[in-house]
Amino acid sequence: EDEQIVAEIMRRRFFPALITHKSWEGFHFAGHEIRITEATDCYGAVVWPSALVLCYFLETNSKQYNLVDKNVIEIGAGTGLVSIVASLLGALVTVTDLPELLGNLQHNVLQNTKLKCKHQPCVKELSWGIDLEKNFPRSSCHFDYIMAADVVYHHPFLDELLLTFDHLCKNDTVILWAMKFRLDKENKFVGRFQTLFDLEVISNFPSLNITLYKAMRKGRMKT
Repeated sequence: EDEQIVAEIMRRRFFPALITHKSWEGFHFAGHEIRITEATDCYGAVVWPSALVLCYFLETNSKQYNLVDKNVIEIGAGTGLVSIVASLLGALVTVTDLPELLGNLQHNVLQNTKLKCKHQPCVKELSWGIDLEKNFPRSSCHFDYIMAADVVYHHPFLDELLLTFDHLCKNDTVILWAMKFRLDKENKFVGRFQTLFDLEVISNFPSLNITLYKAMRKGRMKT
């Protein structure tokens, strides 16, 4: 069953028939053809399989996880695919990543959402753990969902990532997090994450080493 669903997810991706001066990939989600420009010079500007898993989940579970008019923030948005799909599904999305990725991110978001969405998404800088209260004050920022795809990999900012989840998450916020398991160091992050949040496995894709989690603050998850 895993391999059947993975094949279906991967079928959502297509490539240009002709080689163009700018490298892009295409995706079919939420009834739209989405074109994503990638940059090959950094991790954050490539579409990783975890993003496809999360997009597929959002599209195929839109009744249970109805995003219409919901406040959503994506952390480590990279190329913006997850945020674009959430926007096309009716959410009010704040799309975030490091300053050096915002140019390509803004381009992708604008190209794929302009005049197509109920709410135009907002692209903002978010460096994990830095100026969180200044840029995302707890008193005025309320997110129904935090989305994250492949934010745990070989980088030295896992403490800051946990701090960011903690800062952005209210008592009723739902975290949807697609995680690719690679190395022990990153895997240990899940244990640390569980000191603050209750974690539930929504889907597991062994052939991709990807798990999709739902999380909420400790004691807030409805069974």
